[in-house]
Amino acid sequence: MKQQKNYFLLVLILGALSTISPFSVDMYLPAFPAIAENLNTSISQVQLSLTSYLIGIAIGQLFYGPLLDKFGRKKPLYAGLWIYIAASVGCAFTQSVDALIAMRFVQAIGGCVGMVAAQALVRDLFPVNKIAQALALLTLVIAVSPMVAPTLGGYLTAHFHWHWMFILLAAICAAILFACKWQLPDGADPERDLSLRPGKVAKKYREVLRNKQFLTYILVGGIAGAAPFAYIAGSSDVFINNYGLTPTEYGWLFAFLAVAMIGATQLNHVLLNRYSNRTIVITALCYQLVVGILIIAGVSTGFFNVWMLIGMLFIFLTGHGLSVPNAAAISLAPFAKNAGSASAMMGFMRMAIGGIVSGLVSVFHNGTALPMVLLMAGCILLAGLVLMYHYHTTGELHTWRKKGPGLSPR
Repeated sequence: MKQQKNYFLLVLILGALSTISPFSVDMYLPAFPAIAENLNTSISQVQLSLTSYLIGIAIGQLFYGPLLDKFGRKKPLYAGLWIYIAASVGCAFTQSVDALIAMRFVQAIGGCVGMVAAQALVRDLFPVNKIAQALALLTLVIAVSPMVAPTLGGYLTAHFHWHWMFILLAAICAAILFACKWQLPDGADPERDLSLRPGKVAKKYREVLRNKQFLTYILVGGIAGAAPFAYIAGSSDVFINNYGLTPTEYGWLFAFLAVAMIGATQLNHVLLNRYSNRTIVITALCYQLVVGILIIAGVSTGFFNVWMLIGMLFIFLTGHGLSVPNAAAISLAPFAKNAGSASAMMGFMRMAIGGIVSGLVSVFHNGTALPMVLLMAGCILLAGLVLMYHYHTTGELHTWRKKGPGLSPR
C-alpha cells in the first residue's frame, strides 16, 4: 500500500511539473478583454503576451536538456521554478502591455523546465516496464489542464481582478517547488564531464536535423499542431467580444473543446491497431482541411451562429489528437541515440511555430473570427503540402494507402 501511495505521489508531482506551462497558457485566456481594458491597449497587443510565452518555452527547452544532464535534475529545476515564481509576481504588478509581454517571456523561460525535467525523471525513476504506464498517467494529468485552467481563470476574472491569476500561478508553483524539494528523488547523477560549449550542443542538434524523416514529420506535426495555437490566441476575443459570452462561459467552452483533443488521443490507440501512423496522419489532415474550409465559408458569410461554430471547431480540433502524436512518433523513430536532443528540438519547433502563428492572429486581427479560422485551415493546408512534397521527392506517394498497424515509414 505504501509503495502504491509513493508511486501515485511521484506521478502526481511529475504531472504537476508538466502542467505548469499549459496551465500558464490556458488560465489567463478568459481575461484577454479585461487585460486590454485595464492596460488601455488592444486585444491584439494582449495576444502578443501569448506569443512571447510560446517563444520562451521554445527557446528554454533547448537549454534545459543539457543543463539537466550536466548539473543533475534538481538544481536546474529549482532555478527554473524560482524564475517562474518571480516572473509571475512581476506579471501581476505590470502596468503596461509591453511589460506584460516581457514578463511572460521570462515566465516561460522558467516554467518550461518542468516539462523537460518531468520527462527526464520518468526515465530515471521508473523501471523499463513501468515507463509507458507512468507516461500514460502523466498524459492523463496534463490532459486535465485545458479543462480546469480556463474555467478557473474565467471565475477569477469575473469575481476578482485579472492580476490575481498570476499570484495564484506563483502560489501553485511555490507549492510544486516545495513538493519537489521534500518528496521528489534526485534522479540521475550529474554528468560533470558533459560539455556545455555551444558548438558541441549545436552539433547534436544539427545531426538530428539532417535526418530527412525527422525534419519532414516534425514540420508536419509542428505546422498542423500550430492550428490550435491560432484558436487559443483568437478564441477569447471571438467568443467574448463577438458572440457575447462571459469570461466564465468562455472558460467552460474552452474546457468542452479540449475534450475533442483529449478524446481523439484515446481514439488514436484504437486506430493504431489497424492503421499505420502515416495513414492516420494523412487522413486526419485531409478531413481537417475539409472542415477548415467549411468553417471559413460559414464565418465569412455570417451563416454560423455561436453553436454552429463551436460544433465545427470541436470536429476540427479532434484531428489535432490524431495527426500530431503520430507525426511525433514517426519523427522520433530513427533515433536510437540522440533521442533527448531530438525530443528537445521537437519541442522547440512546435512551440516556435505555434508562437509565430499566434503572433499572426494578432497581426491580422480585425475584430472578427476570420483571421483565426483562416490561420487554422492554413496550417493544415501547409502541413499537407510539406508531407506531399516529401512523398513525391522520396517516391513514397503511391504507398500511403497501405494498411496495417505499426510505425511507418521507418
